[in-house]
Amino acid sequence: MLDIRLFRFFGFIAAVCMCLNLATRGDAHEVQPTIADLQQDGDTLTLSLRMNAEALLSGIDLDGLADTDDAEDNAAYDDLRELQTQDLANRIPRLLGVWNSLPMVKAGDTPLALQVQSVTVEPQPNFELPRVSILALTAVLPDSASSVVVSWPAGSGALVLRQQGVEEPYTGYLDLGASSPPIALAGGGAASGWQSFVGYIPVGFDHILPKGLDHILFVLGLFFLSTKVGPLLWQVTSFTLAHTVTLALGALGVVNVPGSIVEPLIAASIVFVAVENIFARGLTTWRPFIIFAFGLLHGLGFASVLQDFGLPSDQFIPALIGFNVGVEVGQLTVIAMAAIWVWLTVRAVSYVSQNTEDYADVFRPLSVGGSILIAIVGVYWVIERVFL
Repeated sequence: MLDIRLFRFFGFIAAVCMCLNLATRGDAHEVQPTIADLQQDGDTLTLSLRMNAEALLSGIDLDGLADTDDAEDNAAYDDLRELQTQDLANRIPRLLGVWNSLPMVKAGDTPLALQVQSVTVEPQPNFELPRVSILALTAVLPDSASSVVVSWPAGSGALVLRQQGVEEPYTGYLDLGASSPPIALAGGGAASGWQSFVGYIPVGFDHILPKGLDHILFVLGLFFLSTKVGPLLWQVTSFTLAHTVTLALGALGVVNVPGSIVEPLIAASIVFVAVENIFARGLTTWRPFIIFAFGLLHGLGFASVLQDFGLPSDQFIPALIGFNVGVEVGQLTVIAMAAIWVWLTVRAVSYVSQNTEDYADVFRPLSVGGSILIAIVGVYWVIERVFL
C-alpha cells in the first residue's frame, strides 16, 4: 500500500516545480491589450495604436493568453524581442496587410485602406519590461461617411478603442475577433451607464484571471489561513473595502504612486500573508487591519490598469463599479477553485490511505506547503522588482 506521506511528498514537489516556473516568468512576456485612439480630421481618419508589436508579429494566438511563455510556439516572440529598435520598426508595417484584408476599418460597406503614417518604437532601458511600439495609421474617408466600424482580428488579444476629439466619445473593448458598433464620427456614441457597467466587468475579471498572478497568490494566501468561513470572510471584506477606495482614488487621479513603489510592496504583501499562515492557526486580531493596508496597495495596482484603458469620463462611476465587480468575481472564482482543489485532495488522500481523512487534518499540511511556495514566489518578486 502506498504510504500517504509519499503521496503528499510528490504533490509538494509538483507544486514546487509549478510555482518556481510561475516565479521566473518575466514581465516582458505578459500579454497586454493594444490601446487604439481614433480621430477624424477633415477627410482623414487617424488610428494610433500603442502596442506590444512583437506579440502581434509573432503569430501567437493571444486570445485569452496571459503570458507568451504559455503559447505553444513562443520562440518567434523571443526572437523578435532580441531585435534592435530600428529592425523592429522596419517589421511593424507588415501587420498592415493582415489588417487591411480583414478589413480593420469600414465606413458603411466601404473598406478603408489604412496606410502607415509613422512608426515609433520606444527606448527599452529595462529588457524585463514589454517594449512599447506606436503605429499611426491613416485612411481617406468617403465624402458621405458619418460613421465607421472598427474590427480587431481574432488571435490578437484585446483592443481598447478610444475615440478622441469629440463630445461623448465612444470607448470600447474588443477581443476574440469582435467588431465595434458604428462609431459616429461627430461623437455622441458614448456608452450608457448600464453598458459601461456591463462592459467593464470582463475587464476587471480578466485582470484577475488569467492575468493577475500576484493578486491570485495574495487571495490564495487569504484562503490558506483557516478552514473556517469566518476568517476568510473577514479578510476578503477588509481587502475588498481597501482596494475599492484606492481603485477609485487612483482612477480619478487623486492618488498616483509610481509602479516602482507599488509593485514591490504588493509582492511583499504576498510574502507577509504566506509567512503568517505558516505560524498562525487562525485569524489574529491585527490581520484584518494589515489586510486592509495591503488592499490599499492592490487597489493602486488595479487603478494603473484603468488609467491605461481610459475610463469614459461621462460614465466614470458605472465603469468603475463594473471593473470592481469583475475583480471581485475573479477573486471569488480563485477561492472557489482553491476550495474545490482542497476537497478533491482530501478525497484522494482518503482513497490512497483507505481511511476517512478529516478535512482540517489534510488542510493544514496543504496550507503550510502552499504558503511556503507562495512566500518563495513573493520573495523572488520582491528581489526582482526592487533590484532587477
